[in-house]
Amino acid sequence: MIDILRREGIYLWYFFSIQFEQIAGYWAIGIAIGSVTSVFGKARIHQSIQSLHGKNLGALGVIPACVIGIASPLCMYGTVPIAASFSQQGIPDDWLAAFMMGSILLNPQLIVYSAALGPAMLTVRIIACFVCGVAAGFFVYAFYKRKNKSYFTFTGFSEPANRDTDPSPVIRLLKNIWRNVKITGPYFLIGVLLSAMFQRYVPETAIVRLFGSNRAFGILMAASIGVPVYVCGGGTIPLLQQWLAGGMSAGSATAFMITGPATKITNLGALKIVLGMKGFILYILFSLAFAFLSGLLLDLPVLI
Repeated sequence: MIDILRREGIYLWYFFSIQFEQIAGYWAIGIAIGSVTSVFGKARIHQSIQSLHGKNLGALGVIPACVIGIASPLCMYGTVPIAASFSQQGIPDDWLAAFMMGSILLNPQLIVYSAALGPAMLTVRIIACFVCGVAAGFFVYAFYKRKNKSYFTFTGFSEPANRDTDPSPVIRLLKNIWRNVKITGPYFLIGVLLSAMFQRYVPETAIVRLFGSNRAFGILMAASIGVPVYVCGGGTIPLLQQWLAGGMSAGSATAFMITGPATKITNLGALKIVLGMKGFILYILFSLAFAFLSGLLLDLPVLI
């Protein structure tokens, strides 16, 4: 029994170390870029959406709003108060929907993390998240703003206090890096460990059967699995890398990358507060439908 445990431990350590070496650099660079953006660029990023307010962009304002949301380094509990302050300044709900959806799905750190999946999947993720954010903005414009209805209810929210108040920019940056390491580090290591276990104990044929043989079913499964599995973006990259290597289709991976952050439990908790029950249900249905349809579209040549 001891020999078996020792043997399995050696195998797991081998797979773990290989996976760690492949991805750790992306994680470290992502931490650095996210922290630099947060400390030195956050205020300018958020001021940029305020500067759009004076321009007569109409519904097309959802496009730059989504880009700004993707560039924002804040988590959802930081984004909601920021969006509330934007709403008080007169930023329309459709722009806020695009901003928040972009912020939910992607950020500078996650873009760097996703580079570990290869340039093709990185490009797909960026495009899919951008289109999803813009589509969310147009959805709110068509069904709420044009009918003079409010989609958000930002009552009781104020802009969050800035935790990076040290007079030294170097100290602020180091503190931000340490916070990001503490938050994402454990999930990253868990993701690498789960990936090692998949490599050791789950045959590639199982991945192909689940996510590859029937593409439409695989996309639906990936979209569904993204709901309970996704906890931290950095922690899911090792799993996605292993699943893609094992036969997961690009469409299935895309569906997972949309439903995962969109339905992450911490994000849902913040969104439920500002959307109300009807808006919250519409948000869930929109996220799942967009994930499934985008996955189908990406795999369309194979499906045909």
